[in-house]
Amino acid sequence: MFTGIVQSLGRVVDISRQDGDISLTVNAPGFGNRAAGDSVAVNGVCLTLVDDGEDLRFDVSVETVSRTLVGEYEPGRVVNLESALTLNAPLGGHLVTGHVDGTARIVSTSRSARSTVFRFSAQREFARFIAEKGSIALDGISLTVNDVHDNRYTVEFEVNIVPHTLAHTNLSALSQGDRVHLEVDPVARYLDRLCQQGRAPAS
Repeated sequence: MFTGIVQSLGRVVDISRQDGDISLTVNAPGFGNRAAGDSVAVNGVCLTLVDDGEDLRFDVSVETVSRTLVGEYEPGRVVNLESALTLNAPLGGHLVTGHVDGTARIVSTSRSARSTVFRFSAQREFARFIAEKGSIALDGISLTVNDVHDNRYTVEFEVNIVPHTLAHTNLSALSQGDRVHLEVDPVARYLDRLCQQGRAPAS
């Protein structure tokens, strides 16, 4: 479990493929001491640290590759990093599981005073989980939705990025057309499931 508050930026230095699996190596000198077996959110994807060497190395399963953008990463890509939540840590963002639901694409960026407004587009199936002033995780960053617009095949939404968040996350390296991982608020996911069960005929 994570909070969506990015602790450090890393850079992909190696990615190797074998039988569909991926070995991902990230250089992150400012991330602090970590031990093999630790859970780390890499751009919002919960991965297990393989060893405690100078670089962070992760094995990425076929299942994770099929559901995320990790298979498209190349050396040099900047990624957000967050270690797993501990019971004595402040919950600065919202509860994030590290289990990616899908992707969103940057439609546009614009200025709003000192902040930057990012507009994203995602598949229409996610519309029921995205609400104005609700929480969403994009590439592992806990963000508040400012505006939502439902289209026939997509849902578009805006988030306001303050200068600190822009400077300390990978958003500063992204531009129009780039895709990010999307994880909906777990509370919204469970509420949706409960509502579905409420509508289902009794067996």
